[in-house]
Order: sequence, then C-alpha cells, then structure tokens
Amino acid sequence: MTFINSIIAVIKKFYDEWNIHGFVLLSLSLQAILILFAPFRKRTGNKKVIFLLWIAYLLADWAAGFAVGLISNSQKYSGKPDDHADLMVFWAPFLLLHLGGPDTITAFALEDNALWLRHLVGLVSQVSTSLIVFNQSLPRNKLWIPTLLLFVAGTIKYCERTRALFLASLNRFRASILKPPYSGPNYGKLMEIHNLNEVAKVPIQIEIIPTTTIKQSEKQRYGIHEEDLDELTVVKYAYVFFEIFKGLVVDLNSSPEERRMSREFIHHRNSKDAFKVLAVELNFMYDVLYTKVVVVHSKFGHFVRFISWGAVVAAFLTFYLLDKNGFHKIDVGITYTLLFGAISLDTIAFFMLAFSDWTSASIQNSSRDSICTARIKKLLCFLLKCCLKRKNCWKEGNILFRRWSESLHGYNLIDYCLEERPKEKPTCTLFDHIRLGLIRVNEKLGLKDLYDWMMIRMKYVSKKSMKEELWKFIFDQLQMKSHLAEDLDNTKRICSARGEWVLLHSGWNDYNPTFMSYVVDVDYDQSLIIWHIATHFCYNNDTATDIKGDERNLREFCKILSEYMLYLLVMEPDMMSTVGGIGQIRFHDTCAEAKEFFTRKNTELKKLRKEFFKRKNKELEKLRDDERKRACQMILDVNTNNVRPAELKGDKSKSVLFDACILAKELQKLDGEKRWKLMSEVWVELLSYAANRCKASAHAAQLSKGGELITFVWLLMAHFGMRDLYYTKEAPSTKLIVGK
Repeated sequence: MTFINSIIAVIKKFYDEWNIHGFVLLSLSLQAILILFAPFRKRTGNKKVIFLLWIAYLLADWAAGFAVGLISNSQKYSGKPDDHADLMVFWAPFLLLHLGGPDTITAFALEDNALWLRHLVGLVSQVSTSLIVFNQSLPRNKLWIPTLLLFVAGTIKYCERTRALFLASLNRFRASILKPPYSGPNYGKLMEIHNLNEVAKVPIQIEIIPTTTIKQSEKQRYGIHEEDLDELTVVKYAYVFFEIFKGLVVDLNSSPEERRMSREFIHHRNSKDAFKVLAVELNFMYDVLYTKVVVVHSKFGHFVRFISWGAVVAAFLTFYLLDKNGFHKIDVGITYTLLFGAISLDTIAFFMLAFSDWTSASIQNSSRDSICTARIKKLLCFLLKCCLKRKNCWKEGNILFRRWSESLHGYNLIDYCLEERPKEKPTCTLFDHIRLGLIRVNEKLGLKDLYDWMMIRMKYVSKKSMKEELWKFIFDQLQMKSHLAEDLDNTKRICSARGEWVLLHSGWNDYNPTFMSYVVDVDYDQSLIIWHIATHFCYNNDTATDIKGDERNLREFCKILSEYMLYLLVMEPDMMSTVGGIGQIRFHDTCAEAKEFFTRKNTELKKLRKEFFKRKNKELEKLRDDERKRACQMILDVNTNNVRPAELKGDKSKSVLFDACILAKELQKLDGEKRWKLMSEVWVELLSYAANRCKASAHAAQLSKGGELITFVWLLMAHFGMRDLYYTKEAPSTKLIVGK
C-alpha cells in the first residue's frame, strides 16, 4: 500500500508541476489541427475523419478553458511572486486566442450557431478571469506590456468567434437577408388624386406596366451569353447567385427578377459548368454558416485582424528584447512556441483568406477602375487562377482541391437481408460470444439503436464516385421540365410530381396503369421502397448480354439512384423527415419479411453460400452475384396474381416486398431500353421531389459532412425556378396617367 501511495504521490507532484505546460501546448496543438484539417469535413463524407474533427473541436475549447482555470488557481495559491508566475500570467492571453478559435471553424454543427449567447457568456467569463489574473500580477510583473498586447489580440479573436456564431444563427441570418419593408405605392393618395380628377372631369387612367425584359447589361453581369466557364468566372457568377439564393437556407424566396435572371443563366450553361457553379455556391453557404468569413472578409474585419496580428508580433518583439534572466529555460521555450504558433496560425489564416473564393469573387466584382487597382486585380487574378485551377470536377482525387465529397452512398435492402438472415445453426465461436456480449451490454445501456446503426453503416453502406453522365441526365431532365414551368400552376404540378408526371407525359400510364398506382396511390416512402426493390429485381434479372451504351447507362443510373435514395431514407432520416413518413417502420417490416422468406428458402441459397469457402477471393464477387440473382428470382417466382399482398397482410404489417414483386413483373414486360428509361426518369422525379421538400436546415447541415447530391438538386431546382413551396406570382407595376 505504501508503494502505491508513493507512486500516486510522484504522479501528483509531476501533474502539479507540469499541468499548465501540458494543457497550454495541447491547446496550441488542437488549434493547429483545426485550422489545417477543419476544411476537410466539407470535402469528405468519411465518418472517421468527421468524428476525429469533432473530438478536436470539443477538446479545443475544453483544454483552453481548463488551462485558464489552472493559471488562475496557480496565481491564487502561489507563494512569493517570481518570474515563473509572470510567465504563467503571460500565457493566459494565448488561451483567449485559442478560445477565439481558427478561422476555418466556428461551429461544428448548425445547432452550435444557436448557442452564440452561451459563447458570449464564456467570453465575458474568460476575459474577466484573465483580467483578474493579470491584475494580481501587478505591479511586480515585468511582462505586463506583452501580456497586455496579447490580451488585446485574444479579446479580438474571441469577439470574432462570438460575432460569427451570432451572425450565422438562423434567426439573425434571416434578419440580415430580409429587405427593408416596402408598402408599395401610396394607394390612399393615388385614389384621392383619382377622385379629384374625376370630379373635375379631367381624363385619368391607370396603366399597367408590363414586366421588363432582361437588359443587355444584366445579361453581361449574369453571364447569359458566356460559353464554357473557367474557374475564376465560375467563382464570379457563383458569388452573384449565392447572394440571391442564400435566403433558401432560412426559407426565404428570391425576387421574381432574380429568379428570371438565374433561369436565363442556367439555361445557357451545360451540365458541367452548372455543376461547378452550384458547388462554389454551396461552398459559400458553408463558409457563412460554419466559419469566420463573414466577420473577417470586410473592411472592418481586415482592420481588426491587422490590429490583432500586429499586437501578437509586437508582443513577440517585446518578449524577445526582454532580459530573461530568472526564467526557466523550458518556460521560455514554451513561450516562444506559443508566440511562433500564434503568428503562424494568423499567417496561415491570412493566406487561406487571400487565396479563397471570397477574395476571387470580391476582386472580380469590384467596381473600382483605377490603374493601381486594375494592376493589383490582374496580379491577384493570375495567382488565384493558378490556385483554383482543377483538372476534373468529377474525379479530383486530392482532398485539398475538392469542393465536396464527390461521392454517393448507397444502401441495398436485398443485400442487407441476405447477409442478416438467421443462421441455420448458431455458432459458438469466441467472436460470436464477444459479439453477443456487446449486443447485451448495448441493450442494457440503451445504445442498441446506435450500435445497429454503426454496424449497418460499416457493413452495408457502399460508396461510389459521382459520375458526370449521371449528373448530365439529372440536369437534362430538370432543364426540360423547367421550360414547362412558366406559371404557378405548371410549376406546382411539376414540383409535386413523384413519378406521375413522367408516366402521364410519356404515355406509360396508357400502356400499363399499374405503374401509376405505385406512385399516386401510396405514400412517398412506400413508393420509394417499392421502386427500390423492383429496380433491384429488374437489375439482377436482366439477362441481356448485348446491352447498348445508353441502356447500360440508364440501368446503372437506376441502381445508383435507388440505393442512394434508400440510404437517405434509412441512414439519414433527418434529410427525409418531411417526406419519410413511416419509412423506418415500413423498411424494417419489409426486411423482416424478406429475411423470413430467405430463411425458408435457405436450402437453395445454402448451396451457393457453401461455395464461398471453396473459392478464391477474386471469385467471391461472382458467387455473391449468383446468390443475389437467385434470391431475386425466388421472390419473382411467387404467384402474386390471385391475392394482393395488402388484402392478405392487413394494416398491421407495413411490408411492401411483394408489392415490389408485382411492379417488377410489370416492368419486365417492357423492352430493356424502354424499361430503364422509364425507371430512371421516375427515380429523378423521386429525387427532385425529396430535394424540394427536404428542410432547408437539413441541406445546410449536410454541407459540413461532405455534401449530398440531393442538395445539389435542391439548389439546381431553385436556379430553374422550380420551387413551388415559395413560388410567388410577379405583380406588374402600375402608374396613374392624368390627361391635359
């Protein structure tokens, strides 16, 4: 026992001597990690990377705040004042700098912005604590000048973060976008004039002024006649349209004139350029909501940042010129590390801002025409062009140059059910005992749902690169419909379609009314799961060997979109909360029926499963395909002609497995290319319907997780004017004409 006590005493002594040093350096390290790696979360959907950044984000505030408390406590209970205590006081303002956080991240999630008031309280608390510590060190403190300089810089940084959170909070963000109230023409005054002129028998009439067409100058501003866009031009127009559409985040609509401009612009673009513009627009939205860019990127922000940086440099020079006799060498080394770290972080932030999209947009949209400004503009444009140049907007392997994750997740119901069906004979391996033990522990702790979600994500969620051909297909479909969305009624009809518009306008409903019943007579989530399973059945039972290019592409589009939409429904329920309905219940009931069916038919599938252990790894994929195809065929072999599944099941079970079987059988009656054309167009409507009705805050939240295709579709529909939820008719102007 004495030995243990001695070990504890040694550990306690070591902690008491080095705790402040350790936490100060930890705080600096976390700041470096965040400023360098925080931008990665908008470029990757990797949950491990996002989780590690989340840990760093939480630890950064905790470590800095805890270190301030340790310094305050050391001053309170220290004995005779010495130089070591003065250095501890000098370190306190560094922690204010750290609490201000890097420019690349202020909020980890959208909800963090709503907590700006808590950060304001933290600002007052931490600044007060630092002031108390500084005051206790006077008048003996010979480091009071650099300490005061750093205190100014730290307070500025902390205020920047608090203000950035305040401006990005949704209520404040909405208030900043709202235009001043406009009461319109003075109706009462005009009517008085009208009545007086009528009494005086003076000719008078009210003339309606038609909506003006787009002026040539506005066409040039919005790039309506531009051809292919280079990277700088993309950023220029993306910023213009970001200013128009940023209100979408808080459910505010653009003006009819702005909507008309965006439609003209996007109609004159090809799908590739349109995608580039949308990607940069979403990057602007990310920066506004999750970084300090709104606070820093202004004249006042530049001025304040210069003062902050100058104060840190002045503190460094003051400390460098100071006589350091009496200071511990380790303490001096840590102090220099903190000073170099602060200057380096500010320098990195400066270069990130200087070569950002914001600087590029600001320079290109500047109206100053002086010779000096023109030369600076030309030089910066050249440098920015070199920095922003990208080889391919679809397959940019380097995460440093991506604008989003450039990938789509997928989830396949049949694959999940085949893997998760009960085993014929339970095994008793060590791994199985450990797995069952973890499941029981999670059930006791109430974490079973989280455990299941993590296991499903690791085992069954796939990831594929975004294909240019898929985006072009989606773009062409929406562009074609936007030409028909010229008035409110057509816009509402097109935007509310989730498959029926394609069936009606392409003549498919006349060919087979069964298709319409599975988009109109069922809920959206039910329709999505039915079409997902039917797509999988058709895909795995397509035996054609000479599939042409277009048909092959359409077939792949159907598979990718069906798995992507089911992924959103099951794994990202927040994205689909407004359209998902009881999708989770329906999904689990369908899985339960599929697992039960495969278990009952296990004899046939078992033969294929046994072959897994006899073949080499390169042959396993073919065996899985064979098992998948055989499983789909077994379901399709079930006779569904006599009794409808709903009549047999009633309302208790929400499974749609055999409803999908019926739909798949009807789809298989079509020729290959016609079948895949119909299904791909239905999937685009299901995607656009969900994109239009998904909460704007859910789209904004995904920007910090690598982005989603559905968010691009949401913004593209806004550009095309296909926003029926907030569509308003454009009222013509009027004027009163009094005759002589």
